[in-house]
Amino acid sequence: MARKALCVGINEFESLPMSSWLSGCVNDANDIAAALKKHGFTARTTTVLTDADATKKNVMAALTGMVDGAKAGDHLIFTFSSHGTQVPNEPGGDVEPDGLDEAFACHDIRRKGDQWDRDTVIIDDELHDLFARVPAGVLLEVLLDTCHSGTGLKDLDEIQQAMLLGRRPRYLPPPTPKGLDQARGLRALNPPRTVDRKALVELTKGRSTTNAKPVLFAACKPDQTASDATFDKRPNGAFTYLFLKALADNPTATRVDLLKAVTASLKQGGFAQRSTLEGPPKARQVSFGQLW
Repeated sequence: MARKALCVGINEFESLPMSSWLSGCVNDANDIAAALKKHGFTARTTTVLTDADATKKNVMAALTGMVDGAKAGDHLIFTFSSHGTQVPNEPGGDVEPDGLDEAFACHDIRRKGDQWDRDTVIIDDELHDLFARVPAGVLLEVLLDTCHSGTGLKDLDEIQQAMLLGRRPRYLPPPTPKGLDQARGLRALNPPRTVDRKALVELTKGRSTTNAKPVLFAACKPDQTASDATFDKRPNGAFTYLFLKALADNPTATRVDLLKAVTASLKQGGFAQRSTLEGPPKARQVSFGQLW
């Protein structure tokens, strides 16, 4: 059985002003890589991509290589800490009820007109198509410490409140006022979903019953923002820090118990975000790193 991990953390962005940079994402990636050593992962089998190395090309190449090289019995982990955003769905693409694709910012994110260039962000559809190729019998676990939807397009009140608490939301709105109006217009054409989980649920669905089903922890619900915060004078994603703490405190805890521990810690710390767990029901009842 092989164990392979790809840990991505991006604080600095090539074409964004420093005011849009983050602080805790690189620590997230390095901290997860270090924690995985206790679970049988080694430096040779763990790839860490941060800042300038974490371009879309590099991230997708590393993730594709890990997936395509997997065999039954392998354990794969993919973690991503960065900004989340949205881009208009392409004509002819998958049906998106709100007309928008969820996307994750890479180091080389840049504008294309009034929206983000799709060639510089990772689209959720791309991850779904790649995860659907994971062979049966392979365990793929995904940790996303980023906002993954734009429900309400992260109105300024929520963002300003977080920043007053010294926490920077990991979300990028469209790059121009016109782009923001366009995104709002697309969403206004469709009734909002009361629980906007489609993007997460779709990532954990294979194309057939024989394919592996990924297990996904996300830092927050779709209508919330993931926090870039400070713990013991050191920046981290709130989810990553508390998830690793819960895992260290109880390495054999079931995934659902890890989620409960993270939720309790988020509440205690005054964070509005609530982490989520997606995947097959049986996966919730066994521990992190275990196939069901």
